[in-house]
Amino acid sequence: MVVGTLSYHARHYSVSTPVYEGPLDLLLQLIEKEELDITSFALAQVTDQYLIHLRQIQVQSPNDVSAFLVIAAKLLQIKSEALLPRPPTRESGEEDLGEALAEQLRLYKRYKIIGNWLHQREDNNLRSYLRVDVPIHVSNMIDIGNIDIVQFVKIAYHVFNRKDEKPMLSTIVSQPKVTIREKIMLIGKILHESGNIAFHQLIRNAQSRLEVVVTFLAMLELIKRNLLEARQETLFGEIALVRNQDWEDGTSLEFEFGE
Repeated sequence: MVVGTLSYHARHYSVSTPVYEGPLDLLLQLIEKEELDITSFALAQVTDQYLIHLRQIQVQSPNDVSAFLVIAAKLLQIKSEALLPRPPTRESGEEDLGEALAEQLRLYKRYKIIGNWLHQREDNNLRSYLRVDVPIHVSNMIDIGNIDIVQFVKIAYHVFNRKDEKPMLSTIVSQPKVTIREKIMLIGKILHESGNIAFHQLIRNAQSRLEVVVTFLAMLELIKRNLLEARQETLFGEIALVRNQDWEDGTSLEFEFGE
């Protein structure tokens, strides 16, 4: 099969498709015109028509000419075998030229149908977008080769001397209540003061996984209301939150969810 930009003109016949134009295109159109099934018998029937159109088409490239001549030679052999009183005897494993060309034509017809379908989807802007970034492979091993004992001591001192107000062991501790409404108000207050913030800063002091999830849901709610814009430049990169200009200081938010 040779892809090209060819046109086939005859007295009452023309082939021109946006997907593919070549010798198999011409052959398929001839068979469909005669309302024949794709078989070696059908190929023998349209051989003369194929040769007539081959004489009338104008092909510039020698490669295109050779492609048409190869199909023409196969058709002549198929027709000559069909005219014999008995089918030729083939050795074991020898290819049946008629069946091989018929199967090639069936496959081409399937690809042509799929190509037309894809062309229609492209015209209707029905495209699929694939992820182009390669997923990041996260290793279970942590490289600490660049950290010395002095840095370890500083990190440990910072961790163990955090001034978090921890309740007495005798105190009954209940899980703090975290609501989307509160987190939306918090995000709104921060953005009205600074205009932007990184998402990791919002969850830096989160006390539980629940608080992280609720903060994320609050962010999504603000994005849905077009009050907040989230930007992430790279895969798994930092999420930057930017206040939308339409979010004025006096904007009143009516929530569709409870506390």
